[in-house]
Amino acid sequence: MGIFMRYTIDGLVFKDMIIAAALSIDAHKHIINELNVFPVPDGDTGTNMSLTMGAAMNELKKSEPAEISRAAEITAKALLRGGRGNSGTILSQLFRGFSRALKDKAEASARDFAHAMNEGVTTAYNVVNKPSEGTILTVSRIAAAAACDYAETGNDIEQLLETAIEEGGKALADTINQNPVLKKAGVIDAGGKGYMIILEAMLAVLRGEMFVVPEPDVKTTAKEKADFSGFDTGDITFCYCTEFIISRENTKASQLLCYFLGTLGDSVVVIDDEEIIKVHVHTNRPGDVLTEALTYGSLLEVKVENMREQHTETIARELDRDHDRIAPPEKPIGVVAICAGSGIEAVFKDLGCDRLVSGGQTMNPSTDDILKAVNSTPSETVFILPNNSNILFAAEQCVDMSPKNVVVIPTCTIPQGISAMLALDPEGGVDENSANMNQAIKGVHTISVTHAVRDSFFDNMEIKQGDYLAMLENQLLAANPSFENIQKVIIDTIKGFSPEFITVFYGSDVDDDTAGVLSDEIAKALPDSEITTVNGGQPVYYYVISVE
Repeated sequence: MGIFMRYTIDGLVFKDMIIAAALSIDAHKHIINELNVFPVPDGDTGTNMSLTMGAAMNELKKSEPAEISRAAEITAKALLRGGRGNSGTILSQLFRGFSRALKDKAEASARDFAHAMNEGVTTAYNVVNKPSEGTILTVSRIAAAAACDYAETGNDIEQLLETAIEEGGKALADTINQNPVLKKAGVIDAGGKGYMIILEAMLAVLRGEMFVVPEPDVKTTAKEKADFSGFDTGDITFCYCTEFIISRENTKASQLLCYFLGTLGDSVVVIDDEEIIKVHVHTNRPGDVLTEALTYGSLLEVKVENMREQHTETIARELDRDHDRIAPPEKPIGVVAICAGSGIEAVFKDLGCDRLVSGGQTMNPSTDDILKAVNSTPSETVFILPNNSNILFAAEQCVDMSPKNVVVIPTCTIPQGISAMLALDPEGGVDENSANMNQAIKGVHTISVTHAVRDSFFDNMEIKQGDYLAMLENQLLAANPSFENIQKVIIDTIKGFSPEFITVFYGSDVDDDTAGVLSDEIAKALPDSEITTVNGGQPVYYYVISVE
């Protein structure tokens, strides 16, 4: 706890708290990713939360919000548009409710801050159809409740956050007991861990601490002299190009300065030798930068240049206008689909899909990515096909964010998305099409094959790194180092459905001949089924097999 109590937080302090949280979550994203219980190399929780928080950091760096209401509003809007995956989208809702609770406030007291945390939790729970305990929702709820309890009698925001973190940490540790999947894997919840990292970074800013982040690799830069002549100052958002040299009086100065400068600007270069440290940064707060620098050593040289702030703001406004441009309707119905792989993309295009958003298991697109595709679709109504359960939540946010009539069909796999497209009647009504597409996805099953990136234990099945993994939707069918054994499981599973049609999409790591062998074996086992083999080109998954 700090020496001085902090009774209020304004917009600039909150901005620094969010930027620090974004930097910290990015530094620890691999730790969070390792908590994911299923050992498939897909878009993981840490990556999604890092990209989501990074969106808020980038927007906050463009402004100097004096009032906390404005800083919270910028944060909430950026997170909503930048939310990736379920974890990132839930995170956006936590800050969306937080922002609403602080509307029109110049500063937030401890009671205000606790109330805002609680409103964030309420908002997040309300947008999740079936909230599960033992997740980020649980951790945030218990942390917020602790903050509210403290605020009944206490008024120090630093102490409030300490209390929230202490109780949230206990809740995080208990997630292993609340969620059966986590209990089997022996891990705590990844999203909850990410949320606690965010709170800890926010508290570190209030304390004036420099929490540990990976040290930048300065060895790859010039050791003696930095050449700043290559910086293009015309297209950046920070007004002042600030350069200085300080004497090296603190052995860890370069690491600490890198972190601090990252909270105040961009284009950061820190180069040191045995005697001096040379720094370059673009920032809107050169005074704060130089004041901080003096705590590490004497200033030897300083240069601060204005980089035409009005020009920068004009560029930012133009980008915002481009983003919000809405395509006028040229037809009643259009479709946006999320997918990856050139062959799979071609299938969706051939079926009449208007816009494709790149993404899937390897990288969940943000709400903003999907929204841009929706708004640019020249139709009155836009159907969205997420084609992945982890993208569904982000897609649903577009319903209220777009002026178009948006309908999300809850496709969780690529084959479901294709079946939905086949059921679409471009001349039919919205309700009729929605009903037909939802019915179509119930009649298709998806088998996928990938590999394990680490040892694990799942559904009473031991998994070794490098094993082939066969899955039916989200159910693990088999894990084995031999593909022949996996192939047998696949064929036996397909037989159980007595399908009419089978489509084998093979990925970027599979050649034509190898894919042909699998298709031939399936054809021998199911001679009455119609089998199609398509070069899907998808990453991560060797095969995605549609069975209907």
